[in-house]
Amino acid sequence: MSKIVIVYHSGYGHTKKVAEAVAQGSGGELLAIDAEGNLPEGGWDKLNAAQAIVFGTPTYMGSVSWQFKKFADASSKPWYTQAWKDKLAAGFTNSASMNGDKLSTLHYLFTLSQQHGMLWVGTGMMPSNAKASTRNDINYVASSSGLMTATPSDASADEMVPGDIETAKKFGQRIAQAVGKFAAPAREASDLAFA
Repeated sequence: MSKIVIVYHSGYGHTKKVAEAVAQGSGGELLAIDAEGNLPEGGWDKLNAAQAIVFGTPTYMGSVSWQFKKFADASSKPWYTQAWKDKLAAGFTNSASMNGDKLSTLHYLFTLSQQHGMLWVGTGMMPSNAKASTRNDINYVASSSGLMTATPSDASADEMVPGDIETAKKFGQRIAQAVGKFAAPAREASDLAFA
């Protein structure tokens, strides 16, 4: 099982492309939530065995997609046994607007992680906010609490801003470094009853 699992929903392929970049940077495993809000077979076992779970979703109407919300609600089963307690957590989101209320989505993902007793990893990146900064610079969207990317509404996933994709890779590297420093080994199911 992978130490890092990136569980995400993507409506049009943009969030999937970000998830792939996070996976490339972290060495993590992708776990897609399908169009009906379900995980593939064995998905819950992969999450329970991971040392870090990275949540990804587009921002729709200022929050997560309904498919991601269905997954989050279903996570009440591992919550009940505290299966994700003390795992590392991180999150990312994409929307068409530069702002688009993406912080509301990241706050939702953070709250979900805290409900599970997880330890949150932010971007650890300085913003690119000088006059000389360009849209292709690292962390141009300037998020600290999690990864934000912005894709114009008429752009395909292949037309995403290269700087955002590179930022996603660096975010993945940050998560992998955090796992190396802070993650506890995955607990056996039998240990969960005594946690």
